[in-house]
Amino acid sequence: MTNTDSVIVRDEGRIGRLTLNRPKALNALDLDMIRIMTKALLDWRNDDNIAGIVVDGAGEKAFCAGGDILALTGDRTDDQAYPRMFYAEEYRLNTLIKEYPKPYVAMIDGIVMGGGVGISMHGARRICGDRTLFAMPETGIGFYPDVGGTYFLPRLEGKLGIWLALTGARLKAADVFSLGIATDYAPSDQHEQIIARLVEDTRTPADMGEIIDSLTGRPGAGRVPLDLVNQTFAADTVEEIIEALEYDDGEWARAQKKFLMTKSPMALKVTLRQMYEGGNMSFRACMSMELGLSLKFVSGDDFAEGVRALLVDRDNAPLWKPAKLGDISEMNVATYFVPLVQEQRLTFFDEEN
Repeated sequence: MTNTDSVIVRDEGRIGRLTLNRPKALNALDLDMIRIMTKALLDWRNDDNIAGIVVDGAGEKAFCAGGDILALTGDRTDDQAYPRMFYAEEYRLNTLIKEYPKPYVAMIDGIVMGGGVGISMHGARRICGDRTLFAMPETGIGFYPDVGGTYFLPRLEGKLGIWLALTGARLKAADVFSLGIATDYAPSDQHEQIIARLVEDTRTPADMGEIIDSLTGRPGAGRVPLDLVNQTFAADTVEEIIEALEYDDGEWARAQKKFLMTKSPMALKVTLRQMYEGGNMSFRACMSMELGLSLKFVSGDDFAEGVRALLVDRDNAPLWKPAKLGDISEMNVATYFVPLVQEQRLTFFDEEN
């Protein structure tokens, strides 16, 4: 393959390497990239010459800043065929990574958001760097934290997952590591050396872990106030969370309330229920539910409006429908969780003929 490919795929030593190669687009995932990664991982899965996988992003700004959101809006808003194809293939890729039988190592330096989280968080090792900036900011565009967020966010310590999901809080390396989102840390300028060592010295899957352990360390103490997160984001409703933030009235609490007030009210309510449901579901069940949630959001008003306001016109003034949390009933929220009909449900690779 050439260096103009959107994902550069190659065998190096006993490592299968994937490099996301759209640096001008912050390596955002499009459908072609999803398909290239999927094919490579399927090919390598049973290849005895490949001991493990390393995925990184071209350029210094981003590992992967998300998915190709603009392709899911515009003229396609009323057409469910493309969004269903995109999300189904993306979620199958996320599941393939989660269940991969060989070590899957993601070098998550730079921006890691949305779709970038889905192709890193579910792997065996996630190595952050000085430039790492992690977030799941989907409620700000009238969407919800997908790509397996239903599974991994509720399993973070305490109420961290709920806080991250609702506010879209941005985390740097120290917090990404201390909260368990990254498994390892190394300075950004050492990431290429780590990859080189993996390529040179890996003979068995176990070698990869030993090499990473020998070359990584700790980035320092995180700064997320876990006690405040647990105190204020423990409520059963978004309204009660906001009340808890108002009651605290500290600088951190005021900032969180300010963040929440900019988000789609419907996205907030659906996301909170998503967090509570996902904590008791298997990974595949979470991904199946996410396909239904995604199609519901894409066909609604807030997703198109959020993309317009934040990514197209950039006026940062979305007009959400409904505009207030109080205008959304539990029945409104429940409609997002109605399972897809059988022929539309997500299928996985081992279920296909």
